[in-house]
Amino acid sequence: MAAALLQLKDVRKSFGARVLFNGVDFTINEGEHVGVIGNNGAGKTTLFDILIGRQEADEGTITRSRALHIAYLAQHDDFNADETVVAYVARLAQVEAWEVDVLAHKFGLSEEQLAMPVTRLSGGYQMRCKLLALALQRASLLLLDEPSNYLDLDTTLFLEHFLQEFTGAFLLISHDREFLRRTTDHILEIENAEATKFNGSLEDYFEQKRLLQTQLEARARSLQERREQILHFVARFGAKATKARQAQSRLKELRKMEVIDIKPLPVTARIRLLSPTSCGRTVVRLEKGVVGYSSSVPILKQAHVTIERGDRVAITGANGRGKTTLLKTLVGELPLLAGERTIGHNVQFSYFAQHVTERLQTHHTVLEALYQAKDPSVTEQDARDLAGALLFTKDDTAKTIRLLSGGERARVALGCVLLEKSNCLALDEPTNHLDFATTEALSQALQSYRGTIIFVSHDRSFVRNVATKIFALEGDQTVLPYPGTYDDYVWGMQQRLKETLG
Repeated sequence: MAAALLQLKDVRKSFGARVLFNGVDFTINEGEHVGVIGNNGAGKTTLFDILIGRQEADEGTITRSRALHIAYLAQHDDFNADETVVAYVARLAQVEAWEVDVLAHKFGLSEEQLAMPVTRLSGGYQMRCKLLALALQRASLLLLDEPSNYLDLDTTLFLEHFLQEFTGAFLLISHDREFLRRTTDHILEIENAEATKFNGSLEDYFEQKRLLQTQLEARARSLQERREQILHFVARFGAKATKARQAQSRLKELRKMEVIDIKPLPVTARIRLLSPTSCGRTVVRLEKGVVGYSSSVPILKQAHVTIERGDRVAITGANGRGKTTLLKTLVGELPLLAGERTIGHNVQFSYFAQHVTERLQTHHTVLEALYQAKDPSVTEQDARDLAGALLFTKDDTAKTIRLLSGGERARVALGCVLLEKSNCLALDEPTNHLDFATTEALSQALQSYRGTIIFVSHDRSFVRNVATKIFALEGDQTVLPYPGTYDDYVWGMQQRLKETLG
């Protein structure tokens, strides 16, 4: 039996009137790979801060074994200007430079890259540097906070491989369903100021939640039936002297009867997309397209892309290859440097990206922002329904945009796009600020959408469910239609990674 590395008992944490943790209890054992899930704001990052000593719990005890050595991978970069890769990794891991050199090849880092400033590397290779530092720390417990955010598929697969091979324990915060499914064997749910640990994979967690809910509901019904029997007996015989003792006994039973607190399962959102206007067969075509921000340094050369009505196209490729740039060019957000761009008859684009939140009027409420962005045929109830599906409560819809977090603003902006009733949706990382249920709801809505979709996403489950065509950006500044399915594409990437790692 694995020994306990870390044990939390009755841990409590509040910020003013807001209770974040109320009696949290769980144990992390040696070798456990634990996915940490919960809605934004549930307290996942705060939990990590408490475990590494950055914050203190208000009450409770945290017992650490002598074998516990924590290494932490934060969301935010901590690079120093002009610091080389070797110096950066050595500083993080607190090791000598020669130790970095010995292990670097296993992380795909060349001698040339080791001597470069870490800030000059791509985001994917910067992540490899962080993982190398984690490996050199020889920790018994890793804490990883959203490590796959904004990573391309190649780096995500490398990170997966690293975690699958890691023999120690880790706690992994992530909203990426596929990533969690492939790397974890336990789930720690942070919900309603409590933490509940489940054995098994993410899919096992969902099944256990449903089973537990069913059992609690059955027990609650049984208790309610017994209460009604007691109350009926007391009402009928309580006044009779011969039955008075029995009535009092049953009332005592009623007072001692347990109360079942049934917590609702996470709300299963349902997003309804209205039928778009009709358009021509060809939606957009690029011929001999030169794509980028400068004709002297184009990102793509000779791009030939044809997207037809009803296509659901995923644009894939490594970070820095131009996925967002191509998407913006296709919908006219960015001018074509050379070549020809043809738009089909009556095509209407709606474009979602993180920066579109800047277009929101900060004095508008959530509901006003959604309702004013709508197509004229959309009702106020449609806007309210979509707000609810995007995790905004009735009280939230009355908040002004200026009071919202960045993630909340992104969800409002996504809602505005979905209410425009355009016949071509262009979506750049639409699931970044959505939980599992809402991502699934958006996926289902897009599958039944009658218009055309062009999108960029690092969420493999989302791409697999939505895309009918794949356009891959390769290293020679070209974009090519991929002949197989997305699963075929991922499999090919996995094989290349295996060859690289030997």
